[in-house]
Amino acid sequence: MLYCEIYAEVKPELFHSEAKTQSTDRAMDLGLAEDHFSRPVGSFVASDIEQLKQAIEECKRLILELPEHSERQKDTVAKLIHLRLKLQELKDPEEDEPNLRVLLEHRFSKEKSKSVKQTCDKCSAIIWGLIQTWYTCTGCYYRCHSKCMNLITKPCVRSKVSHQSEYELNICPEIGLDKQDYRCAECRTPISLRGVPSEARQCDYTGQYYCSSCHWNDSAVIPARVIHNWEFEPHKVCRSSMRYLTLMISRPVLKLREINPLLFNFVEELVEIRKLRQDILLMKPYFITCKEAMEARLLLQLQDRQHFVENDDMYSLQDLIDISSGRLSCSLTEIHTTFAKHIKLDCERCQAKGFVCELCKEGDVLFPFDSHTSVCHDCSAVFHRDCYYDNSTTCPRCARMTERKHDAPNDSPEPGS
Repeated sequence: MLYCEIYAEVKPELFHSEAKTQSTDRAMDLGLAEDHFSRPVGSFVASDIEQLKQAIEECKRLILELPEHSERQKDTVAKLIHLRLKLQELKDPEEDEPNLRVLLEHRFSKEKSKSVKQTCDKCSAIIWGLIQTWYTCTGCYYRCHSKCMNLITKPCVRSKVSHQSEYELNICPEIGLDKQDYRCAECRTPISLRGVPSEARQCDYTGQYYCSSCHWNDSAVIPARVIHNWEFEPHKVCRSSMRYLTLMISRPVLKLREINPLLFNFVEELVEIRKLRQDILLMKPYFITCKEAMEARLLLQLQDRQHFVENDDMYSLQDLIDISSGRLSCSLTEIHTTFAKHIKLDCERCQAKGFVCELCKEGDVLFPFDSHTSVCHDCSAVFHRDCYYDNSTTCPRCARMTERKHDAPNDSPEPGS
């Protein structure tokens, strides 16, 4: 693979290079006769690096002059690879590189992979794992060369997520390049819409403009567009916004009934999911007092969406994406069916906690999550929906509780009586 890449690099020069007068043997001597492959002793000075660069250029020239696919050309390419490895070792030494480095709240871990090709988030250049040392932040997955670490100025996005877990809820809040002093919002590099000296790229999440090193034209679903327009088409965002949105996507921080309550009037899927979540919250008390349910770990079926067993009004961006695609409705309906089956059919203890409609005293055992029932807001008694709304009397259970309070003695007995 590396042979093909190096050969492809020097091959185009055939169409632009002039005939060389130096002999092939002399080129081999100049480029390869020196001992560049022994392990360096002490530190190299600039002249050693320059000699290696000259040898590399001689090798590249020689590859172009030799017959294509000849054994000698293949040997020269192999030697060129070794020269480049040695040059990179001098530029980016791997000795004494720590496995863990902490910088600007980043926790950088040295990567072991040598085969995966990545891109440095700082310099935008390719990370050659075979010959370069590189690190990844375990918090925000920021990747960079070892040599670029001291140039990093952006704090870890994970800290922002931990201290400020909220989204920008205005759609592309642009302020204009003049307010940014025609500089990148992150690294302050001069930028303009004409691309001179550097192209200005707008982030649809922050509304600000960035240079090409800080904005790679990544695309992401924008929370503000989802909440206000129910729009899920990805838009271009800068690198820091991309990392922030990636870390935030599963966090339940969106209270839709406060941000945009009208959304439930226009999106039927949201109403369906809200009803399923409300039913699951009504099922939860049955499970936490049922030994069989605890042993079966039924509630763990929602471990990826823990907020579903805590409330019914908080949503994550991933929830909304899955609602739009229909995935959440299918999975949540299946879980709802499993939960209801345990309570109403499989477990005698849970069945014993059902209700009988005290208004008509007819029908099967009722549960608060049944679709045809109504629940008293004061005492949580369960009735048939038709009975509870058609009967003008108050809840029988509430009436009994009120009567008991009146019948209880109000005055305590006097001392000595």
